[in-house]
Amino acid sequence: MSQGKIKVLVSGSQGRMGKEILSLLSKHKKLELGGQMDFKLPGVDLSFLPPGSEIGVVVDFSSLEYFRKSLAWAVEKKVPFVSGTTGLSDKDREELSRSARMIPILWSGNMSLGLNVLLQLLGKVQALKSYDFQVEEFHHNKKIDSPSGTALMLQNQLEKTLERKLPEPLSGRGGGIFGIHKIWIMGEEETLVLEHTALNRRIFARGALSCASWLVDQSPGLYGIEHMVGMGDF
Repeated sequence: MSQGKIKVLVSGSQGRMGKEILSLLSKHKKLELGGQMDFKLPGVDLSFLPPGSEIGVVVDFSSLEYFRKSLAWAVEKKVPFVSGTTGLSDKDREELSRSARMIPILWSGNMSLGLNVLLQLLGKVQALKSYDFQVEEFHHNKKIDSPSGTALMLQNQLEKTLERKLPEPLSGRGGGIFGIHKIWIMGEEETLVLEHTALNRRIFARGALSCASWLVDQSPGLYGIEHMVGMGDF
C-alpha cells in the first residue's frame, strides 16, 4: 500500500456500487482501501478491521441496516462519513443532522457531477412558474426504493423554487438501466424536457470518492455535493 494515502472503509462493498468503488480505489491517487463490510462477508463487521487500519473516511452505499451501523461507527471513531444510501426515513435524516454536529458528513442521493449541476439549474425555472411540472425516473429492476432518492432531490428543489406542491414523481423499473431522470416542464404551447442519463455506474463511484477526498478536510457539518462543485475534485 502506498504511503500517505487516506484509508477508506467501504460499507456495502459487495453491492454494485461497492464493487465499483473497490475497483477505483485500487488505482486512486489519494485514497486506498482500509477495510470493508457487507452482509455477504460472513463474520466481517465494524467490530473488526485489519490490524493497522487507521480509517480516514467511510464511504457507504449499503442497506439501511448497514447505513445506520456505519454512521454510528463513524461518529464513535470521529471519522468523516460519505453516503449515497437512499430510502432514508425521517428518523435517519434526523440522525444525520445530529451526527453532523460531531463529524463532517456528505450525503447525496446521486453522486454524479452532471446531475448535481442539473439540480442547481432547477433553481432558475421560476420564470416558468405557471407551467406544469413532472419528475420522471427509470432504474434497473433490482432497485428497491421508489421513487429514487435522486427523483426526490429534484422534486424537493422544484417545489422549493416554485413554492408549491407538485405531483409525485413517476417511476419505472426495468432491465439494467443505471439511471434516467427527466423533468417535464409543460406549457400550453411548448414543452421543455430536462434529462440526465447515467451511462454507467462508475460515474457515481468516481463522484463518491471525490466527495471523500474533499470531506476529510472539512469541519463537522452536513454537506451536499453543491458545497464542493467547482473545487476541482471531480
